[in-house]
Amino acid sequence: MGTFLIAIQTVLPLFLVIFAGAVFSRVKVNHENWIEVLNKYALWIGFPALVIFSLMKLDVDEKSYSTFIILNSVFILASMILVFPVSKILNLSVQTKRTLFLILPFGNVSYLGIPVLFNAYGENILPEAAIISAIYVFWLLTLAILLIEVYGEEKVNLKKLGISLAKNPLLLSVFIGLLIVVFKIKLPDFATKTIELFSNSVTAVVLFSLGIFLGKHKIGKLKEWGTVALINVAVMIVLPWLFYRILLLFPLENVDLKSIIIDAAMPLGVTPYVLALQYKLDTVLLTRVVVFGTIISVVVIPMFIAILK
Repeated sequence: MGTFLIAIQTVLPLFLVIFAGAVFSRVKVNHENWIEVLNKYALWIGFPALVIFSLMKLDVDEKSYSTFIILNSVFILASMILVFPVSKILNLSVQTKRTLFLILPFGNVSYLGIPVLFNAYGENILPEAAIISAIYVFWLLTLAILLIEVYGEEKVNLKKLGISLAKNPLLLSVFIGLLIVVFKIKLPDFATKTIELFSNSVTAVVLFSLGIFLGKHKIGKLKEWGTVALINVAVMIVLPWLFYRILLLFPLENVDLKSIIIDAAMPLGVTPYVLALQYKLDTVLLTRVVVFGTIISVVVIPMFIAILK
């Protein structure tokens, strides 16, 4: 119990920032474009800086990340495959089935995951957190969108998928960070400090933006949240727990195990919501999964931190 309370104290400041954003969404000074502006800053400036600054700490000569990348990818792909039997057993509509391709695999590993891992374990875990974010973005913008298009009325556009992947700031920043590490490029101190300043700014920005997003959505009737609760329990507790038991069979470093499982237990993020709007999916279900998942993550994330000690 003591470990759990310490874990809660570790992540509580992050959720207080989210709560502040939710409260702010109700005041008159708040404007509709706040979320868009804050998210664009995070996507194009804050997170790329954080990713590059994190990857600059990598030592590729001493550690191979191939197993780490494969295991994270396996979890995402397995979660996607689950959509097929779940949809068939529950006789879900095509729209809901397509929505599940976003809900089951893709937790908020960037906007919430990176700050949580940093607060819980310090800057030494940031390289792993940055790599996981890149892995999730890669599969989200490739296979997830491909499946959504295949099972919808849209024509599959591989060229469009390739362009969106090549232009994604998170993936570009990973590429830049790895170039700096692999070729041992020494940046001037002023450049490094500038990148660090931007990277330090992004946590509060994205969490506050997430709070505004949550605060703008109506709660609705209690009976409408039963399915949402079951989905979140399955995605945030059951699947990460099963994955954790499987990973114990592998000789993983402690930092790898912690980053993989904590990120696997993250609630759904805002990016899938944007894609759901674009593809006319079940945005009501997806929004409620984001809201409910973020609320219960106040308990779920410390629980996994305590399990991982």
